[in-house]
Amino acid sequence: MTTTILLLLGSAVVIYLACEYFVNGVEWVGHQFGISKNATGTVLAAFGTALPESVVTFVAVVFGHSPAQKEIGIGAAIGGPLVLGTIAYAVVGLTFLLSQRQADASFLPRQAAHRLIEDQRWFMSIFVFKAVLGVVAFAIKPWLGALFLLAYAAYVRQEMSAAGDAGSAHELEPLKLRPRDPMPARIWPLLQTGAALVVIFLSSQVFVHQIDAIGPWLGLSPQLVALLLSPIATELPEILNAVIWVRQGKQTLALANISGAMMIQATIPSALGLMFTPWMLQHALVWAAVVTMLSIAGLYLCLRRNALTPRAMTGFGLLYGVFALGLFFIPLQG
Repeated sequence: MTTTILLLLGSAVVIYLACEYFVNGVEWVGHQFGISKNATGTVLAAFGTALPESVVTFVAVVFGHSPAQKEIGIGAAIGGPLVLGTIAYAVVGLTFLLSQRQADASFLPRQAAHRLIEDQRWFMSIFVFKAVLGVVAFAIKPWLGALFLLAYAAYVRQEMSAAGDAGSAHELEPLKLRPRDPMPARIWPLLQTGAALVVIFLSSQVFVHQIDAIGPWLGLSPQLVALLLSPIATELPEILNAVIWVRQGKQTLALANISGAMMIQATIPSALGLMFTPWMLQHALVWAAVVTMLSIAGLYLCLRRNALTPRAMTGFGLLYGVFALGLFFIPLQG
């Protein structure tokens, strides 16, 4: 157990350090390719950190030989948005408060709030649709997976074409691989970002395996570990990206990264699940979908009423506790 804990802590530290290089590199990539700050968070950063999880889902649903293995993919498609919609948003608010940025009015610019509202509309529409598909059975359901891929393509097109400031080089911290170069060649940000992603992916696998090993030690069944702890582990890069960006005073990028990652989780894993599994949600996953929608609906209402503050965001993390409590009263299967 000592080795497991050391590997858990060590991999978490490596993930955080790799995220420092990733957020630094992806900002430079966005700047040098003329991509707006919002799209840098919702598309570039989100796709990079969510790609490893989507690969895991792909392997589980396409190459899994048992129903249990395929259930892993379905659980990831539901559990990922739950963690991002509760814990990740709460981490943004808590980090902002701990960074002693107490002026709520400066927490989120109006334009960024408007973009976040649009993201929640996209997410809620898609997520409700995929949750409903998980409780009904009909012959053409697998073909509907293509709709989710088209939805994500439409979202990316909108984000990339939306007006926005790409930022100037003097607003960026020096590229970590070229700290004395005021304008590094494009290859360097791409290299730094790609290398950081590889380290994040490998370290995340180590972290997830240690979480799976610690679960029985805590008295949790494999099903509870898969529903409660594993999603937190797989979403750790997005959460740590948010911590880093908020500490730098770039909460707009942090929130864009989370909302963009949620869109990926709502579409690509769902498309794979629909195409390669029966896509029937167990009771516990239906409960996870309900809690996710409660959190996003609350966030949406706060944004619409111009009432989203760091303290309000911190409160969304309590909903993950509500989800965990509900699992003890809901059958994990059936």
